[in-house]
Amino acid sequence: MKVLIADDHRLIVEGVKTKLSELGPDVEFVVAMDIGELDALVSQPDGAPDLAIIDIAMPGARGHDHISEIRRAAPNVPVIVLSGSEDTGLIRTLLDLGVQGFIPKAYSPDVMLSAVRLVLSGGVYVPPMLLAGVQAQGWTPPPSASLRAAAPEPSLDGLRQILTERQIDVMRLLSQGKPNKLIARDLGISEGTVKIHLAAIFRALNVRNRVEAVVASRRLVES
Repeated sequence: MKVLIADDHRLIVEGVKTKLSELGPDVEFVVAMDIGELDALVSQPDGAPDLAIIDIAMPGARGHDHISEIRRAAPNVPVIVLSGSEDTGLIRTLLDLGVQGFIPKAYSPDVMLSAVRLVLSGGVYVPPMLLAGVQAQGWTPPPSASLRAAAPEPSLDGLRQILTERQIDVMRLLSQGKPNKLIARDLGISEGTVKIHLAAIFRALNVRNRVEAVVASRRLVES
């Protein structure tokens, strides 16, 4: 999984990298220190990142134009804004643009990690300071935002009531980051059968793609 961190403060970058390394051993980080580097990394020929964590105030930025641009250039890349600002008007504006989360830099590393996991599982992280005033201020999230709180995660014992033992075996190998070909070879089954099992696993984990499935299955296997 490739994570893009766009921030011009090296201490922030290194802190984010250290905490997000807890997502798993296959996390790869790419860093942009200014808007030019951000544009170059988003348009790389070897593929867009799986997640982008972007500061608002960085060299070359004009307001939040760079957020709008990355949403346009890479609409399938989840974007989390990491900012020193706690302005609720700015947070609303960015969520209306389609970002999947806003994390104030004053928050703890553990909150950031939980927010990233929520976003990778398809949710939208909204800071409590904004949620507390949603009704009073008359603001509602855009229709495209699927806001949800972090739901209790399934356990391995719970999944055994839904998945077969073979599917649990596939999930364990998936958590190691193995591609379908290696999973099929290790279990002595066809790649087509692996795909069928993966579809069942995705439904059981309530995830939308392989990246989310790897993250969710790794947490279960390692817990």
